[in-house]
Amino acid sequence: CTMPDQSFLPGFEAAPRPTDRLFFAIYPDATTAAQIAALAQQLRTQHGLQGRPLKPERFHITLHHLGDYAGLPQDLVAAASMAGASVAAAPFDVTFDRAASFTSTPRNRPFVLRGDGGLAALVAFQQSLGEALKKTVLGRWAKPGFTPHVTLLYDDRSVPEQAVPPVAWTAHEFVLVHSLIGQTLHVPLARWPLKG
Repeated sequence: CTMPDQSFLPGFEAAPRPTDRLFFAIYPDATTAAQIAALAQQLRTQHGLQGRPLKPERFHITLHHLGDYAGLPQDLVAAASMAGASVAAAPFDVTFDRAASFTSTPRNRPFVLRGDGGLAALVAFQQSLGEALKKTVLGRWAKPGFTPHVTLLYDDRSVPEQAVPPVAWTAHEFVLVHSLIGQTLHVPLARWPLKG
């Protein structure tokens, strides 16, 4: 006697595969993105990495990940937009001066830009945005831990932390982003200027 495929029985439907990701981000300006791309290529060669650097238009700092979904949930987009619109901040500078691999996974590890002192205003802004999220249905995504970084590429090799020439820019806006999972496509849904 063989068991029937339970995925066809009521109550046993397979969960739909996530196709859409929502997150808040800060993007570098085009000149800085080109600088990051050149640095990524240089570090890739220097360390013999096989992963391809991300395209310059995809370099970003994730402020808050808002979940992965099967389809784009318009109610959550509306809640995120409300939270984003409620945050007021002046433009601020960010500086990354180190590179390292994240070692949380055994393969396909993110190789990233990191920093310390040049990110205090970014951390404060991320926390303010998190407080705004807590006032919406997206509050569970406002995590206290934040490791500011810009992913350069993914590679199976692990590279220890090293100093790099500083990469700095002034953040003038933040963006609500719709990422199509597996398609390497980021679609901006809303932008908010940072005003002094």
